[in-house]
Formats: sequence, C-alpha cells, structure tokens
Amino acid sequence: MSKTIAVFGAGTGLGLAVAQRFGREGFRVALVSRNQSKLDGLADTLKAESIETHTFTLDLADHARIAETVATIQEAIGPIDVTEYSPAGITERPVGALDLDLEGLQPQLDVRLLAPISLVRAVLPGMLERGDGALLFGLGIAGTTPVPFMSNVGIAFAGFRNYLYTLNSVLSGKGVYVGGLTIGGLIELSEAQRKYDASTVDTIGIKPERIWPADLADRFWDMYIKRDRVEDAVGSFGS
Repeated sequence: MSKTIAVFGAGTGLGLAVAQRFGREGFRVALVSRNQSKLDGLADTLKAESIETHTFTLDLADHARIAETVATIQEAIGPIDVTEYSPAGITERPVGALDLDLEGLQPQLDVRLLAPISLVRAVLPGMLERGDGALLFGLGIAGTTPVPFMSNVGIAFAGFRNYLYTLNSVLSGKGVYVGGLTIGGLIELSEAQRKYDASTVDTIGIKPERIWPADLADRFWDMYIKRDRVEDAVGSFGS
C-alpha cells in the first residue's frame, strides 16, 4: 500500500520539489496551502508526472483548523506517513532588532513556531500508534546564525529549532523520525525568489545564495531514508 506525504505550505519551490521527489518513490501526495488556485496548478504538474495528488486549503496561521485539516486528509486518503512543513513565500517583512515589537514578531511566531507545533500534535498520535512516521521541517539560517535585520524571523526559527531537537530526543526509539533542514539562501522557482527578483529596492544588503529546490528535496529524502541526523544544512548568506 502506498504511503502518504502531506506537504504543508506547498508552493512552487521547495513544496513542489518535495512532492515530486517523494512521489517518484511511490508516495501519494497531499498538498496543503491557503490558495486553491495555486494548489490546482501544483496538482496539475504532479498528476502530469503520474503522482497521485490531493489538495486541501488551510491558512497555517489558523491554528484551530490544523487538526481539522489533518483529520480531513486522513479521512480522504488514509494515514499520513510523512509531513513536510515549509511555508511558501514571504507575506510579512523581516524586522530588525532595534525595530522589533510584538506586532512584527507575532506573524512569524504564528507560522514558524505555533503552527508546526500544532501540526505535530495532530499527526504524532497516529504515527506513534503505528510505530512509524517522519516529521520534516524547513528552517531558516537566521535560527542558527543571528541576523540583525531578520530578528523576528530568527527568534521564531530558533524557538522551533529548540523544540525540534527535544522532540527528536524523546521520540528516539519509537519509530518516528524528526528532522530539520536549515536553508541559507534563496530557493529558486519559489514565491520568495520571484518577489526578491522583482524588487528594485535592496532591503537586505546582501546577495543571497541561490539554491535549487530539487537539491533540497533530495536532501530531505536522504534524511528520511537514513534517519541519522536531526538537522542538516544547505547554503549560507552571501555578501
């Protein structure tokens, strides 16, 4: 029987590449995003590659609906064997340390810390009951290397990274793998890359490294298969 990967925050960059990579290995795919028209386009691409694909709409900042969406996925296509969480795009601007306030921090906490914790709580009981599963997360380099102009982003990623390590520790030996991929660069083909390239104003003062999503998806697959590390990293900030 085919396994299922649910991609939360699916977009045209990393989310699609992960779906393609796992789909080539026989996984059925559940794509989750707040924009149905975008989901339809992603699903068409995957179905053209003979990958069984289902779509589900969810605003990841609506934490109360995460468990409901997980239940809907499982009722529609069966147990979720793997989750991959990497919200697509940048809907709020990074805030520097001197300008940081709760208004600038809360959107990042909602999507990069509170939502993935809610997701874990929704999918983990079933994985533990089956004695098998994997929770994969895309992280930003600001969570490991403090970046002054991304203070709000870094705080959220650093908090979740701490949770990821502790979760991996307590789940050791229970059949459920937890892994994070820290990404230091701009993901090609992503919404964030298109926004960055379309901007005429240099808002960050650096030239970020360009990373192909297929390379990241391969890294996620390797982490999933080997289960030998809690965290991996790709790229670094340019200058």
